[in-house]
Amino acid sequence: MAENIIIRVQSPNGMKKIPATKKETAAAFLNKVGKEFGFPSNGFTIFLNRNKTDEIQSQNKTLSLLKIKHGDMLYLYPSGSPGPAGETMDVATPHSSSLPSTSHSSSSSSSVMSRSHSAPHISEDEIDQYLAKQEGKIYRNKDPQLCRHGSMGKCVHCVPLEPFDEEYLSHLEPPVKHMSFHAYIRKLTGGADNRRIGHIYKLFVFMFLYRGKFVALENISCKIKSGCEGHPPWPEGICTKCQPSAITLNRQKYRHIDNIMFENHTIADRFLDFWRKTGSQRMGYLYGRYTEHKDIPLAIRAEVAAIYEPPQIATQNSLELVEDPKAAAVEEIAAKLGLRKVGWIFTDLLSEDTRIGTVKYTRNKDSYFLSAEECITAGHFQNQQCNPCRLSPDGHFGSKFITVVATGGPDNQVHFEGYQVSNQCMALVRDECLLPCRDAPELGYAKESSTEQYVPDVFYKDKDKFGNDITYLARPLPVEYLIIDITTTFPKDPQYTFSSTPRFPIENRDILGETQDFHSLATYLSQCTSTVFLDMVSDFHLLLFLVTNEVMPLRDSIGLLLDAVKTKDEELAQTWKKSEQWATIEQLCSTVGGQSSGPQEYGAMGGGPSTPASSSAMWSCLHCTFMNQPGTELCEMCSLPRG
Repeated sequence: MAENIIIRVQSPNGMKKIPATKKETAAAFLNKVGKEFGFPSNGFTIFLNRNKTDEIQSQNKTLSLLKIKHGDMLYLYPSGSPGPAGETMDVATPHSSSLPSTSHSSSSSSSVMSRSHSAPHISEDEIDQYLAKQEGKIYRNKDPQLCRHGSMGKCVHCVPLEPFDEEYLSHLEPPVKHMSFHAYIRKLTGGADNRRIGHIYKLFVFMFLYRGKFVALENISCKIKSGCEGHPPWPEGICTKCQPSAITLNRQKYRHIDNIMFENHTIADRFLDFWRKTGSQRMGYLYGRYTEHKDIPLAIRAEVAAIYEPPQIATQNSLELVEDPKAAAVEEIAAKLGLRKVGWIFTDLLSEDTRIGTVKYTRNKDSYFLSAEECITAGHFQNQQCNPCRLSPDGHFGSKFITVVATGGPDNQVHFEGYQVSNQCMALVRDECLLPCRDAPELGYAKESSTEQYVPDVFYKDKDKFGNDITYLARPLPVEYLIIDITTTFPKDPQYTFSSTPRFPIENRDILGETQDFHSLATYLSQCTSTVFLDMVSDFHLLLFLVTNEVMPLRDSIGLLLDAVKTKDEELAQTWKKSEQWATIEQLCSTVGGQSSGPQEYGAMGGGPSTPASSSAMWSCLHCTFMNQPGTELCEMCSLPRG
């Protein structure tokens, strides 16, 4: 009887194990492979080696004559598209070769390089493309006590470390619990890099670098695979081929964003003003950019330049978003300004002492950092903003979208805490497998299977009172397994994408009596008479009003001004100022000013006086800053008189 063997075949779609016999012909084996992967007989090529040498052709030779043994790995490439295959499977891209110039090394190098750079169909973010080309090594100086070699030598005490070195990361200040995503990729590929020190290591490095390590970042799926014809569809039937695997939750060891930085305090203070004046919570979208964070190897920082506040219904204990008709315009303006939506922010603040302005410390290790409902919301946003990734067969893996909570800290002051949820949480949220617990905000609940939906078992591990690892069913589930914390900072030297002084009213704050209309624009311009025109218009909320107002929207004619703000080009701004559009805006503001009455003048427009604050408007208490309804003389919060 022929001896049965298992042959592993690696393809762009993953690796599969093909059963065969030693006496089986190559033609029969290739036919099996084609059926297993769904390729026609002439739609693929199989090689014995990763560098596309020793092709297995359709012939009558047996597998034993071809020296194919049990457990061997073969490499499948679809015909006519070798680039995507290498793009998905291989990430160990050399930077600059210092290896011996041999025929084998040059052929291997050209093969790797061609697969790494040919036909990348996935357009990754610029920061990812930049970091993928960086060496990432952690260089150390010669230790005067431990190093016993010359100035040109290296030993274990001073040799450069890999960017994923856990001991190095744990000794940073503050300690880093999660390595960067690009360091994680280097770890998966063995940290392959051909910048090495000393000729003695070159042969070892060559073998290490081109040993054929394949990496494909697979996204988790909690849904039944479609197309299984061996049984009736769920709930009548299911099998191991279409059934999703059970999920054991692990604390994610890497993170896509390593630091969050607000450009200046003004951005955060203006956002917090809503809570200070109303006592109601507030939510906003963070717009900024992704840059390199140099404090951690191969790390990414999310820089926040502006906060857009969408329409919402807010109370002291809840937030509800409503449909936003301006959402597309905001994205368009941000893109033209070189910005993108990098995250969302919300407040969870409760006053402790209104006289000194302290807030309660509610989110801590004894309660929770993010509630299950907030984790689900964060997972929903992260699924909407997936991270483009050429190493994933799906074209995306994880997300860079961040969550920031403005809440009370241990010193009873407002703190900004940054988070993401793990890729496992994203999968559970995307496939609607995770629910919040009604009575315990720190607990989630994995849904149970029903006739409408099959849900795989979800587990997590914890230690019992004896220190043993115990596996629990995630019903309920501590959401700490789903959370990744991110350091949130403000720079010592403030940065300003937009002007630091002009402050046009923020959108969707009508409840405060702060409206975006031509009357408020006229008032704003009258306060900026001595301001340079570019600084005056360098306000994210003003630009949004100019584009979306119903009287004279400038969506199709504001491109030049946006370019001027983006490049900080005063001449370009002055050119746009001479346009018919700006002249019309000045005329509209002058008309609005002429219809108003009051002592204040706004000389920038040459119009009439403006209206003073009406006694019928909402008013802010001088003692506790609570916003009171019009017509009242005593503060509803502290009961002190209006004056």
